[in-house]
Amino acid sequence: MTLHTPQPLRIGNASGFYGDRFDAMREMLTGGELDVLTGDYLAELTMLILGRDRLKDPGAGYARTFLRQLEECLGLAHERGVRIVTNAGGLNPAGLADAVRELAARLGLPVRVAHVEGDDLTATHPGSLAAHAYLGGFGIAACLREGADVVVTGRVTDAALVTGPAAAHFGWAPTDYDRLAGAVLAGHVLECGTQATGGNYAFFGERPLRELLRPGFPLAEIHEDGTAVITKHRGTGGFVDIGTVTAQLLYETGGARYAGPDVTARLDSVRLTEDGPDRVRIDGVRGEAPPPTLKVGVNRLGGFRNEVAFVLTGLDIEAKAELVRAQMTDALALAKSSPADVRWELVRTDRPDAPTEELASALLRLVVRDPDQGAVGRALSGAAIELALASYPGFHVLAPPGKGAPYGVFEDVYVPHGAAPHVAVLHDGRRVAVAPPQDTAVLDEVPEPALPEPPAPGHRTRRAPLGHVAGARSGDKGGNANVGVWVRTDEAWRWLCHELTVERFRQLLPECEGLTVRRHVLPELRALNFVVEGILGAGVAAQHRFDPQAKALGEWLRARHLDIPEALL
Repeated sequence: MTLHTPQPLRIGNASGFYGDRFDAMREMLTGGELDVLTGDYLAELTMLILGRDRLKDPGAGYARTFLRQLEECLGLAHERGVRIVTNAGGLNPAGLADAVRELAARLGLPVRVAHVEGDDLTATHPGSLAAHAYLGGFGIAACLREGADVVVTGRVTDAALVTGPAAAHFGWAPTDYDRLAGAVLAGHVLECGTQATGGNYAFFGERPLRELLRPGFPLAEIHEDGTAVITKHRGTGGFVDIGTVTAQLLYETGGARYAGPDVTARLDSVRLTEDGPDRVRIDGVRGEAPPPTLKVGVNRLGGFRNEVAFVLTGLDIEAKAELVRAQMTDALALAKSSPADVRWELVRTDRPDAPTEELASALLRLVVRDPDQGAVGRALSGAAIELALASYPGFHVLAPPGKGAPYGVFEDVYVPHGAAPHVAVLHDGRRVAVAPPQDTAVLDEVPEPALPEPPAPGHRTRRAPLGHVAGARSGDKGGNANVGVWVRTDEAWRWLCHELTVERFRQLLPECEGLTVRRHVLPELRALNFVVEGILGAGVAAQHRFDPQAKALGEWLRARHLDIPEALL
């Protein structure tokens, strides 16, 4: 890559998760000009899935979808001079790099493949299935500076797929914090693919349906000073506006300091401006030295899980639920090995005088967990099936319970930077050690900024859903969830920042009672970010609640009613 060039770097994204749209790589390569194409395949749950794959086959552990996509598109990328950077290496980046080399040789393409390693700390965490440090972007940068066409990584931060190419292209030093922070936030917007172009967007109803059917994947034009423009290829579906970018900036973040291994980006410094149709400029981003430790995601097998959903139809729903619950409780208590953790939830989907049987029915979910598979398999299956002719009228279940499936638990731990031997393995086999940051700073919480004056007292209000004035996006970080809430006018912000306190948040979402809830204020985005600690238990793989990744927690909040000034409605 050419160093110190004033030309912006066009970085696209073709995957937001393992299983994303297969054709996206081809669409991005053929839809317009690109310099680098990234693919994000990893999440906490993905690392667990890949860990289980590796137990069966030591040569596995990477996202095989990426290799199949590349079989169709490697020639296109080579022809167009587009470099590919991906974390699809998962638990085995060296294995995927070898597979890409074999593919290139078979296709007759002179492609230089490098990879990044050093994130795997499983050996230092006994009992873990996979323990991986979140590395930064300078290993990727080293590979690209030495001429790699394809760079495969394991567990790097999602934003590193953008900061690495940008640092290589512009020659940024590890202490160019403002520039790196700008690239981190651009990378954070790109990492979830079409969530930046209208996918999963709170105000989707304001757009014509045809625009939402197949959103195009996003790209960022990164400039030498770290500013960026988020956009998409012309003619693709979806849309990019300040709302879609705001939503993604709030996704799976916490306070004003967004920490990573290369830099801590200040979310409270971000300025967003329209830069033309489907173009949003991100500038003003300030960066600080990274924290002194690296985050390590540790996945362990937690035991076995099973569930059964009883269908309750028609009259006396509560009484039917009480009967079968009492019967199952007695049966499980008498079983040879009963499950250690038993949870019930009655989901009232029924309606009175319903025109169809399905609309007349509610679901009573029973979820059990135990270290012993027999306790969640045989015990639950026997107890549920034996009630078929001996319980409430209309007894049936959605599906008979099976043997029980293993579930994982996730936790974050932190280690010094030097504990992960960050290494760039170049296309010619040379190994380049990536030095840890020289300067670090302890991650202190930013004090809440001054708030604007609240709306004048005495204004007329109307009881209405919060979502009539506010957007939201929510997600998971281990056992915690975040809910980012934003509004689109200064007047709405004056109301929201005073109205939606932690106490009001808990009132609107009673599941958060008893849990620690932290509120972070981001005035430049007209946004509040709430972090709810422990609501997801041991993480997504444990399936602790109905919505195990908190993807719809924000939409539940938007559906809750409160007194809203009529002027905002």
